[in-house]
Amino acid sequence: MAKPLDGQVALVAGATRAAGRGIALELAAAGARVWCTGRSTRANPVTPGRSETIEETAELIEAAGGAAVAVRVDHQVEAEVQALAARLQAEEGRLDILVNDIWGGDELIDWGAKFWALDIAKARTILDQAMISHLITARHLAPLMVEAKRGLIVEVTDGEMSGYRGQLTYDLVKSSVNRLAYAMAWDLVGTGVTALAVSPGFLRSEAMLDRFGVTEANWRDGAKADPDFAFSETPHFVGRAIAALAADPGVGAKAGLALFADDLAEEYGFDDLDGSRPHFWRSVEARIAEGLAKEGKLDPAMRWLASSRYANIHMTPSRQDQARAYAERLGFEGLGAGLRPISNPSSPAVAKRNAGGP
Repeated sequence: MAKPLDGQVALVAGATRAAGRGIALELAAAGARVWCTGRSTRANPVTPGRSETIEETAELIEAAGGAAVAVRVDHQVEAEVQALAARLQAEEGRLDILVNDIWGGDELIDWGAKFWALDIAKARTILDQAMISHLITARHLAPLMVEAKRGLIVEVTDGEMSGYRGQLTYDLVKSSVNRLAYAMAWDLVGTGVTALAVSPGFLRSEAMLDRFGVTEANWRDGAKADPDFAFSETPHFVGRAIAALAADPGVGAKAGLALFADDLAEEYGFDDLDGSRPHFWRSVEARIAEGLAKEGKLDPAMRWLASSRYANIHMTPSRQDQARAYAERLGFEGLGAGLRPISNPSSPAVAKRNAGGP
């Protein structure tokens, strides 16, 4: 039976583990021949404490009946990416799907550090590793698509909204990845190539399973330590989101957007491996609504959760009523203008001011 991506060639940069591995597996399941790139090989694993390799990802694809090529590439090194592009052109003669999922920054983010206490050497490292590498990769692989007048470039990010992600370096990297997709979409107008960003929810990666002391077989036990873990998703879920986008002949209408895998599941009708359709933030917001509705002083955990979500959503026009409700309950009236909910451009007061009224 024909598959939606039969005959297409995909490259997943950062396919060693987590989202990258799930994306590679799902693109292959949809029929694409997938080039799996990254730094960790059996001969030279580079991430401390992690054993996953690009060869394993390719072998998982082949064991499931798909086609894969594993290539060791450091995407921070321009010469290596140039060589990858030349090899891809010589061996395949085409590239239909490019997924930038290079990260490896978990150990470089100090979540408790304010910007005036950051380790600048670590900040430089993560910017090079998880943002500049994306630019290098897109710069040298996009020409194969532009020349063919077709293709999809996906930036894998964390968070589809414009607000703050809780730590300056992390926010800078992930918002920059969204911005890369947006800016590339402008440059690609008229080429037939689409660029966009996609975010998973609470990803049940190999490292996250280890952190919770569970396996994929008994992962629900992790919710005993953190109730939000009950709403987590496998790396295959975001993979299915990207495969659905790649198979959509109208994907160009989404150029420049940052999209949430959970929302794409509703649009395209796919589920996670266990048949569920998780929606992490919808579940968290239900818990926040319940907590904020209680009388009296908020407990510290709820205040932190609601404040964090407020920071995510306060710049999103469709979330302004929600953001104002959060701000009122949290006592955020004294925030500076740039940190408050954005003005509703359709409100009578704003319309009057824009028209020159008092």
